[in-house]
This record gives sequence, structure tokens and C-alpha cells, in this order.
Amino acid sequence: MTTHPPGSDPAAPSAPPLSAPARRSVLRGSLAVSTGLALGGAGLAAPAFALSGRPEARWGVQTGDVTAHAGLVWVRSDRPARMVVETSATESFRRVRRHHGPVLGAGTDFTGTTLLRGLPSGEQIHYRVILADADDPRRTSEPILGTFRTAPERRRDGVRFLWSGDIAGQGWGINPDIGGFRAFEAMRRLDPDFFLCSGDTVYADGPLQPSVTLPDGRIWRNLMTPEKAKVAETLDEYRGNFRYNLLDHNVRAFNAQVPTVAQWDDHEVRNNWYPGQILDDARYAEKDVDVLAARASRAFSEYFPVSTLRAGTREASGAEGRMHRVVRYGPLLDVFVLDMRSYRNANSPGRQADDTTGILGAEQLDWLKRELVRSRAVWKVLAADMPIGLVVPDGATDFEAIAQGDPGAPLGRELQIAELLRFIKHRRVTGTVWLTADVHYTSAQHYAPERAAFQDFAPFWEFVSGPLAAGGFPANRLDGTFGPERVFVRAPERANVSPMESPQYFGEVDIDGGSGELTVRLRGDDDSVLFTKTLRPGLVGQ
Repeated sequence: MTTHPPGSDPAAPSAPPLSAPARRSVLRGSLAVSTGLALGGAGLAAPAFALSGRPEARWGVQTGDVTAHAGLVWVRSDRPARMVVETSATESFRRVRRHHGPVLGAGTDFTGTTLLRGLPSGEQIHYRVILADADDPRRTSEPILGTFRTAPERRRDGVRFLWSGDIAGQGWGINPDIGGFRAFEAMRRLDPDFFLCSGDTVYADGPLQPSVTLPDGRIWRNLMTPEKAKVAETLDEYRGNFRYNLLDHNVRAFNAQVPTVAQWDDHEVRNNWYPGQILDDARYAEKDVDVLAARASRAFSEYFPVSTLRAGTREASGAEGRMHRVVRYGPLLDVFVLDMRSYRNANSPGRQADDTTGILGAEQLDWLKRELVRSRAVWKVLAADMPIGLVVPDGATDFEAIAQGDPGAPLGRELQIAELLRFIKHRRVTGTVWLTADVHYTSAQHYAPERAAFQDFAPFWEFVSGPLAAGGFPANRLDGTFGPERVFVRAPERANVSPMESPQYFGEVDIDGGSGELTVRLRGDDDSVLFTKTLRPGLVGQ
């Protein structure tokens, strides 16, 4: 497909009619207009070129880090505008509560989030975002509608969420011929309480081509934008990568219905990056990864509603812009969102006998220990952007994740994970489950000390799911240090299999409010359930 001139955005794919579950009845008609956008042949003009008429929010709305009584609502305007959010218990909006948000301007790429406080727990919240022109407040946008559920305060209500990652990677972008990012529609139909996006939310280092010929001769076509035609280096190029995913009508419809808990990994900046890295890559004029990471982090904070990053809000977050955090979702669940990218040491062969920095950094590890002990939730999900026992190489000699292929005693980054696992066992922290994406297939690993070189830990499960819209890859080999056993795996046999050739994957976690049991289902985007595992509550390991 053709690219579009600088200063403009391409037309988004036309949105098909939406059909939502009955308890999402607000989405039947109004949401199909507000998030489907009916863009057809109309371009999404950049803010500087679209100042006539009323403000518009053609990128939809989204919510993030929703808890029992609070949540964040995000929007992007086509011009400077004041953001106002109205909430209601009903889709009729007969009685509303108004939340005044920030003025959206060029400093945040016309994006912003509004913190909603004092919400009722365990309830469906209907909301609408209204944009008032900064120069003429009488000119207001059409309401942009969305809905979400707050976390329950009663255990018996249960919790159900999805997770995955890896979006628009390895050259596979939005293909209108197959309906765009179809996995998001499959997830929307399941109507989860929230979605955990486990990193690689964009591929800022992965330029797209207008078309790709597949091994069987079929043609894959990518929707193109200027920012997706090269690696991202400038702040505007990083912003353009986050905007790209919002061109997909499936993503916008999903965002308007399901809150997201977002974390990052490497491709938001550059493949396999670590702090202090100096690039040897001819594609980049800027060689300092720390400079690139700062720009990417700013763009991430502008395009995701994250409680610790809140770009464009009326108040400071008070968390110094860090990615790691705990999202508390009622008495059954705490989600520990880890950042395995910002504090790590350099990728290496991983054979150090002493490594206090590791993959989390000493400060984040101390934080995680404190929060695990404080948690009173039945289940503690450790949302990791990289797997534990899967060997992920970086070149011929270095390693990108934790495992380094040596099945013996912990070395390198394994030392920090061993310390954490030992802590969990000795402090009798119950209900820990590890969820991740990153490796572009889906699998379930059980870790047990009787199979391990390091044995001072309690058994646990790690579940992998992805990609959502990227290339599929063969399964990684296992490292025996922590005794992993691959109980299930579904992966292609060759590298970078396109979404036209192989299913995309996501996982589902369903916590029963009566028994407290946690059931994990590994799913394909064709609505199939590939693997199921149920865990019992209250055990240190199982």
C-alpha cells in the first residue's frame, strides 16, 4: 500500500458492526459509531491541519489500571482541547458525575488521561469523554463512549482477565485484507474484566513494507504510515508507532470496552536494549539507547493510561515515572507489573558468580519483596515481560532474558531470581503465578525443586502467551537451573510465521469467587482453548 505525506495520518480500516455481550449493552449502537469512527475514506488529520468545526477524538478512548474505586480514562484530540469525563451507572446517562481533566496540547501529542475517583466497586461504569475547544469552549466534540467494570470488594464476585503481548512485529502490521488485528476482536467477545498487555506493545524498531510475499505465494499487505517506514528515533517517530495500532478498528473497539494494564519490554525502544547501551546499527543516527529509551518512555506514557506514568493529567503521579507497580483488583487478585528492562545490567554470557543488579535491579527487587509480603490477595500474579527458564539468546554469546543455557547452579541474572524464589518460599507467600509473553508462542512450564540444580524454592507455574499480531517462532529450549518442565507448547516449526499462516495467541485467567480456584486457559484467536490448568488457593507451591 502507499504511504502518506508527512503531517497526515492514513485512513483507518472501515469498522465492521460490533456485537457485544448483553451486559455490555451500552456498546450496541453508540459505541459502534464512536469507536468504529466510520472513517472509510476520511483521513485522520494531524492536529495542526484540522482546526475547523468541533474537536474530534478519532483515536477512540481507553481505560487503564482500574481498581475498586478508581481508574484512568485516556483520549487523543485533534487540537488543543479541555478533556471532560462524565460517568454514569446507566447507559442512558440520566444521572452523571463530571470529572474535569487536563487541557490536551502539543506537549503530550494532544493526548491526556483523567483520573476517576470515588467509583462504586464491582459495578459497570459507563463513561463519555467530551472535548471542549481550547479557544472556544462552546465548541465541544461529540461524546466518545466507553465502559468498564471496577474491581470487586467481595470475594464471591470472582475475577477474569486476559493477557498477551507482541503487537505489529516482524513486518506484520495492520492488514485490511484479513480484517486487521483480529485477536483483539476475539478477546473483546470474551468480555474480560481487564487485559494485561505483557510488553512489546509496539515495534518501534520494526519498519513495515507495503507488501510481503508469503512462502505460499500469497501477498500480505500492510497499512503504512511515515513513522512505520523506518526505525523510530525521534519523539514524534515513537509517538507515531503508538498511534499506528490505534488505526485498527478492533483495537479501538477493544479499548472502549476492556481496561488495560500495560507494561513494556524491548521493542518499545529497540530490540534487546539495556541501559547504557551504545548501538552499532547503521539504521540509527542516534546511537545512545538511553536517549532513545527516554523518548520511547515519554511516548508510552502519552499513549497508555498507566497510574505511575500519567502523562497529561491534572496532577503528578507521585511515583517518579516508574513502570513497575501493583494493580490491586479486589480480595482475590494483585497484579505485580514488573519492569525487566529499565534496571537490568548489560546482556552478557551470564556466567557471573555475583550479580546484584540482575534483570530487575536491586531497588525493584526490594520493592517486589515488600509488596508480596504486604499483599493480602488470594492470588499474586507476577506479570513479567520476559520468561524465567526459557533460553532467549542475544547474538552468538550473550543472553537477553534470565536463563543462559547452563543447567547448573544459578549464575548471572539467575542469582536474583533465585533470591526472589527463596524469599517467596521462606516467607510463605502463597498464590504466586508467573505470566509472560515475548517469545511468540504459547506454553505452560511447571518449575519444581526436585528437577532443579537450585532447590530452595517452592514449585510454581509460568504461562506464556503471544503474539497478538506479530510473527510466530519455534519454542525456545529450557534451562534446568530451576527445574522447568514444559507441560504444553504450541509453536510453529519455522521462524517468523505470519498471522495469515499461524494462529495468534492469548491467555485467560479465571478466578472463581466461591472456591478461589484459579484456572488458566491458553487460547487461540479462533476461539479455541488449547490448554487448561486449575490451581488451588492457599498453597505456597503446587
